Amino acid sequence: MQKFDLQLKGVKLTLIRRQVVGLIAVSTAIRLVLSMLLELGNDEVYYWTYASYPDLSHFDHPPMVGLLIQASTLDLLFTDDFFLRLGPILLAAADTWLMYRIGAKVKDEYAGLVAAVLFTSSVYCSLIAGFAIIPDAPELFFWLMALHASLDFLPAINITREDRLSCMLFGVLTGLAMLSKYHAAFLWIGAGAYIILFNRAWLRDYSLYLSVFLSLVLLAPVIYWNATHDFITFTFHSERVTPSYDLHFDYFFRELGGQIAYNNPFNYVLIVIACVALIRKKMKATPFMHILLLNSLPLLVVFTGFSLFRSTLPHWTGPAFLGLTVIAAMYWSPLLKLEKRITPIVGRLMLPLALLLLMVCAAVFAIDFSPFSFGSSAGDVRIGDGDFTQDMYGWESIGREFKTIALKQERAGAMKKNAGLVSFKWFPAAHEDFYVANPMVRDLYVVGPLQDVHKYFWINEARGGLKRGEDYYHIAVSNYYRDPQSLFGDLFERVEALDTIVVRRSGTVVRKAFVFKLKNYRGS
Repeated sequence: MQKFDLQLKGVKLTLIRRQVVGLIAVSTAIRLVLSMLLELGNDEVYYWTYASYPDLSHFDHPPMVGLLIQASTLDLLFTDDFFLRLGPILLAAADTWLMYRIGAKVKDEYAGLVAAVLFTSSVYCSLIAGFAIIPDAPELFFWLMALHASLDFLPAINITREDRLSCMLFGVLTGLAMLSKYHAAFLWIGAGAYIILFNRAWLRDYSLYLSVFLSLVLLAPVIYWNATHDFITFTFHSERVTPSYDLHFDYFFRELGGQIAYNNPFNYVLIVIACVALIRKKMKATPFMHILLLNSLPLLVVFTGFSLFRSTLPHWTGPAFLGLTVIAAMYWSPLLKLEKRITPIVGRLMLPLALLLLMVCAAVFAIDFSPFSFGSSAGDVRIGDGDFTQDMYGWESIGREFKTIALKQERAGAMKKNAGLVSFKWFPAAHEDFYVANPMVRDLYVVGPLQDVHKYFWINEARGGLKRGEDYYHIAVSNYYRDPQSLFGDLFERVEALDTIVVRRSGTVVRKAFVFKLKNYRGS
């Protein structure tokens, strides 16, 4: 009888793991297809510059996202959209497996499978950080790795060599997460809170302090870069979150709505119900449960609280929902498990997955095929203004059309061969850089205050800067139009309108790009 039970358990375990592998395979295939269907967004093309001009750190973020791009493109040997997004897509597959392993560790294999399904159903986890080239992609991977390690060492009472190694591994992984995004420091806040509240034995063990030291060593290049650049990154981010004196409930409800949408409304409801069950003591508050809560709540409470005073972005709290998702999986997995039948759990969690798939299909249609604009249609220079889909559509066609216009001008002797481009803000400059200037092997420069140009302040210098007496092109897109005369009239002898590029989607004009000649740079 015992042998039969072990065999049945093995069959169930095999089925569960097959479902996890199948979930990873299908979701990865969908992300790979999307990477070929959708052009890069504003942030993605901007982070491409991190790989093109690597440094110890950057104006906005630490260097990890740039390193990820360098790895997935073989140091920019392959620079199309597919290879630039390959890193986040592969990490998302690993993240899904990590969620499964964490769920299995804190409860059982069924909970691990539910955690993997809920992770895949999350817009933030599966698409934003699991598809796009943003710092959240590597941060999420190292966050989950660090969370897995913390479950190994934090509950230990009689601390062993293995516990110390796990503690030091946690320090390394947290350091790598902070090299991805600064707010990964909340990993240490959560771990520290658990130690103080539940297991102070670690305060007497040297490995904890060595682990903190390892995190700081990994972060040292970023600290050094900032020390030599007037701590400009920390100034930039502190200005974004420094509370005002006025309450803004509109910011708060926008943040709350964003959290619900980003994590999938079905997932959010499942998480809330599980947390209520925990408060009502319908779930046992184990050491694992405490670790998961303290891994999540500090980040969630701090940035949700900020939203009462300052405008925030919902993805800032994204990693906070990882531990909460595992708690939801712990609560719901017994209710989904049928002891007498080995029924696929994935099939009983189709609503969240179906909603995510519906949102993906709607987004692809809106971006690539919608016959109408979601923004302004008043006047040529403002057509498409406010249309979020324009960030990921039309740039390849603008690049092709501009190449024809520029080569015609240069063959006629009206512009110098290989003349560069000038823009005024990091976006849409990064799009013009990636889809227009870079394929033609031309330099693009961005002029304006540091808070507008961001990393291009240093890129301008690396490219030699604008040269007096030279002529340049400028592309003014109608969805983010600024009058070129007001932008560049003081810098150039004259600004001349040259041509207009029309962007159509399903036969409808959704945007225009106006090409200008900036004649005779006079210096700033």
